[in-house]
Amino acid sequence: MDESFNRLLVSFFLGGLISLATITNPLSKIPVFLTLAADLEAGTASQEARRACFYGFLLLTGGLFAGVFILEAFGISFGALRIAGGLTVALIGYRMLFGTTDTALVGGSGSFAFFPLAMPGIAGPGALATVIGISSEIAELAGGMRRLLAYVATVAAIAATCLIIWLVLRSARWVSRRLGSEGINVVARLTGFLLICIGVQFVGSGIRSFMAGA
Repeated sequence: MDESFNRLLVSFFLGGLISLATITNPLSKIPVFLTLAADLEAGTASQEARRACFYGFLLLTGGLFAGVFILEAFGISFGALRIAGGLTVALIGYRMLFGTTDTALVGGSGSFAFFPLAMPGIAGPGALATVIGISSEIAELAGGMRRLLAYVATVAAIAATCLIIWLVLRSARWVSRRLGSEGINVVARLTGFLLICIGVQFVGSGIRSFMAGA
């Protein structure tokens, strides 16, 4: 394979992996997962974690290939996406910070794999905006082979990110036993506060983008 193709693969894989791993912040998912899986058996909780990461992979991959077209088809701006996602993230953070619970969050079946763990936990506004941005960069590449390799590298980066998150969630209860209930409570409250801050930041960024577009 041509050296430039190798550089292209490495560039898009590492760039996508670093960006997505930073934005999704796998360690921050531990308190969320433990809160949602508190009443589940270990096997059931592990199954929910696998499903969440699989859903997250599908959502991010779908965003990579179709995100721009979907937003344009429905007339949704990047600003509106960030505002909606930010409000959702902030709501989850609020519930974690103040320790409130609501069965509506997990649906009637008690499954939380898709919402809120996969979306917006894994495929949140920041992650979706990242893959959509990468998609726009790929579209500007010259040559079909270069675009194909860039897509392959980015999908691999998405898969690697979801694998990391799954490994973290798989060890969540082990971490919980080491920290104890008080330690987990502290981490959950701090994570909740951080999620509120992240949500507000997304909303603020979305408003600026929305107003600039208007």
